[in-house]
Formats: sequence, C-alpha cells, structure tokens
Amino acid sequence: MKRALIFLLFLIIISVGCSKSKDNNDMEKSKDNNEMVRDEVTLTLGAYTVPKEAYEKEIIPAFKRYWKEKTGQDVRFYESYIASGAQSRAIAGGFEADIAALSLEQDIDRLKDAGLITHEWKMKKCNGFITRSVVVIGFRPGNPKNIKGWEDLARDDVSVLYPSPKTSGGAMWAINAIYGAGLKLTEVEKGVKDESYARGFLKSIQKRVRVMDNSGRASITTFETGIGDALITYENEALLRQKQGKDFPFIVPDATILIENPVAVIDKNVDKHNNRAVAEAFVEFLHTKEAQNAFAVYGFRPVDDEVMEGFAERYPVPIYLFDINYLGGWGRVEKDIFGQEGIWTKIVEELAKEG
Repeated sequence: MKRALIFLLFLIIISVGCSKSKDNNDMEKSKDNNEMVRDEVTLTLGAYTVPKEAYEKEIIPAFKRYWKEKTGQDVRFYESYIASGAQSRAIAGGFEADIAALSLEQDIDRLKDAGLITHEWKMKKCNGFITRSVVVIGFRPGNPKNIKGWEDLARDDVSVLYPSPKTSGGAMWAINAIYGAGLKLTEVEKGVKDESYARGFLKSIQKRVRVMDNSGRASITTFETGIGDALITYENEALLRQKQGKDFPFIVPDATILIENPVAVIDKNVDKHNNRAVAEAFVEFLHTKEAQNAFAVYGFRPVDDEVMEGFAERYPVPIYLFDINYLGGWGRVEKDIFGQEGIWTKIVEELAKEG
C-alpha cells in the first residue's frame, strides 16, 4: 500500500512537470503570436466629416506606405467621420479613437478637459493645426438671385442653408463669419466695431435660414437636392464639388473668417492600445509636404507656407480676413455667441417668438 502511494505521488509530480512544460511552450507560442500580431498595428481616427475624401483617397494610403517602408509594419485604420461636435462628444463618451482630427480647437479642448488628452496639444507644430479654410457663400448655377455678398442673404427672396451649431463645427464657423463680418465692415467704415449692428446683421441672415442639418456635409447634401438659394459653407467643400466636376459656384466674401482645424493624439487611448509611436507618427505625417499638398488638392488651405505658395492663385486672401481672436477667442465666443445667454441663442429664441 505504501509503495502504491509513492508510485501515485511520482506520477502526479511527472504530470505536473509535463503540464508546466506544456504551459511554457504555449507561452512561447503566444509570445511568437504576439510578435506576429505586432507586424500589424491598428489606428482609430475620429474625424469631422469634411476632410473624409482627403484622408481616404490620399493621406491614409500614403502614410501606410511610409510606415511600412520605415518599420516593416502594416497599419490598419478604422475611420469615423461625423460632425465635429458630435465626434468630440462621442470620444469623450467612450469612443476609443487614437487620433482626433476636428473642426474646432474647443472640440479638442473638450477631450483635454475630460482627461483624455494629457499633453499640450497646442505646443505642437503650427499650434496643433493641420489645415485652414475660409467661410464662403455657395449659390445656384448662373447666380439667379444675384448673390454678391453677405447682405444679399438677408433679402426676403433668398433662403439660406447652414448646419446647426449644436452639433456642427461648420455651423459655428459660419455664424462667427457672419457676426465677425458685421463687426469688421463697421470697423472699416466707422473706425470702431459696432456690436449692435453685427447682432442685427446676424439676425437678418438667421431669419432667412431654412434648414439646419447636423453637419456641414449634410447641409451640402440638402443644398444639392435643390433646397435653398444660398449655402454658407467651407471653401474646401465648394472646391471639392468643383473637383468632382459639379457646377458649384461660390464667392469668398471680402470679410470672412480664417478657419483653422486641429488634430491631436488621444493620450489615454493610445497608451491603452499600445500604439503611441504610430499615432504620433501619423500626426507628424499630416504636416509633411506630401500630406499638405494632398489637403490642398482637396480644397484645404495648407498650414505649410511653401506648399501654400504653390496654391496661391487658388487660395486668394480676402481683403478683410479675420480669425477667431478677432472675436475674443473660442472661450469668449462659446459663451457670448453660443452660450445660454449668447447672441445667436437669443436671436433664435426671438425669431421663434416672432413666428
């Protein structure tokens, strides 16, 4: 009996030893498999809708080639394109994007305030911006309403489209452009900014707005179905339609706003996904001449001065161009124009009461 117990114990020890050896072998295989998996890395891009074509057709394929040649590693992209404000809120709410490429710096700041971005994104090259544009006015072929500037959008016979600032960065740029144009034109004529005039100017155009979609791209689509006489949009959206061979005339108003579009690595997510190196490389790649040229081809004003020089004829500088700082910066704009007691918010309430 004693010998039998000793023999059984011996078998158990051997069995445990074999099991341990098998586990070690499996671990080595798992390590090998992990190395194989790391031959491919995944990036999730959360972007606003407007630059979709530039990313999909030019920039992402170019970066994949660049990264493969540099590291031997393949990059798989998951891409999401929705209105800038909606995208920012989605990322803040749990959508694990590695990179945010948005319309407004305040949409990036929302992610910083949420603790998702921990670095100083505005300390990056070009203050964290990768593209520029301006707000323009699109109209019907042949210009049947004879639209020549902002003032024409306030006429009773003109219906206007632009998206909702509650979801769309493009809408916020549009409203800022109108209000700022009112300030700029009075400053040129009188030597001082007339806020009362600018408010009335914005109200007169808002009164003519027929549809406010969720995004700039959706607003374009609505316009293309035949709704509205004029569309307030990004210059790059109008140029993209022309690139596609569509008859899409537009004007750049003498007084309009310079749009600057930011990008940032989402620190919390790249650390979780262990892909910081490739994410940061992608953001850096967006500043290369290859990427900047691609943006320019698709209607965006490059942040690279040398690339911009090559497109100077395509992108004239409006005589009374201003930027967000002319309106006091995004912090002030968010409160004074779009806040609960803001200028635009109150205008919409007034128009609703007036019927």
